[in-house]
Amino acid sequence: MLRQLPQVIDSNVLVGASSADDAGVYRLDARRAIIQTLDFFTPIVDEPFTYGAIAAANALSDVYAMGGRPLTAMNIVGMPEGVVPPRVVNQILRAGAEKCREAGCVVIGGHTIRNPEPIYGLSVTGIIHPRRLLTNAGARPGDALILTKPLGTGIVTTAIKRGKAPAAAKRAVIRSMSTLNDLGSVLAETRGVHALTDVTGFGLLGHLGALCRESRVGAEIWADVVPVFPGVWTLIAAGCVPGGTRDNLQFADETVRWDVGISDAQRIILADAQTSGGLLICVGRRHADEILRLCRQHRTLCAETIGQITRDKSIHVTSH
Repeated sequence: MLRQLPQVIDSNVLVGASSADDAGVYRLDARRAIIQTLDFFTPIVDEPFTYGAIAAANALSDVYAMGGRPLTAMNIVGMPEGVVPPRVVNQILRAGAEKCREAGCVVIGGHTIRNPEPIYGLSVTGIIHPRRLLTNAGARPGDALILTKPLGTGIVTTAIKRGKAPAAAKRAVIRSMSTLNDLGSVLAETRGVHALTDVTGFGLLGHLGALCRESRVGAEIWADVVPVFPGVWTLIAAGCVPGGTRDNLQFADETVRWDVGISDAQRIILADAQTSGGLLICVGRRHADEILRLCRQHRTLCAETIGQITRDKSIHVTSH
């Protein structure tokens, strides 16, 4: 559909829709560029306040994934008339406002419509210096790939909906999805970081694939070291795999080279559709230890080198 739209020709558009990046970026002047994004979804947990916090963190993440700092946000709300009580909507909006406050971002309004299913999210505007912008197009061969949150939110949230999620897995995933990726704005000020994206609905392989295409590089992923939430392997064995994850895997199978020893469960987790997932950082090898220390100082949920950027313009999944 996007290919049928008129091409945007404006020298101030630093990042547009054509690059499948996390947000759009428009240069205001030599020192300032604005980052614009929006995201919303239907409830993935039963608790209204938790849902609101997750949806807000997820929307804010796209600004952080460009290296930016969120400034303002607008609520996006759709609710079925006469079904969801006003107090429940209030809890959702209050959670979103509190998460924005945590990010130093101001909610300045929004729009509400009647909708058959509840939806909530945010349109977010951020800011960055144009020269410090981090996109999915700067990765270089030899870069280390560092992940800041474990994988498996799609698996666990599916299990939550089916009433099969272990309590420990549910707690861990909710904590992760509610955690801001605000490390991204710090990475924009740090030496050696060449590219950045966050891992959301298209899974690790999908977002890495977009990064490789835009950077004209390939990647090697070490499946054995990729961090995964507790209980996920058991849930995969029990069939708790969302449709989006299966679609992602089908798409990845067309381009990814899998080593013989990679199990079906490992393939599923690498394609799992994440909600408010972590940052995927491409950093020069000699700066990788510095970025890992920065992740730990920032208390990211994990700080793991899961692979490297290569020259061959394909993705190869192997054991480490």
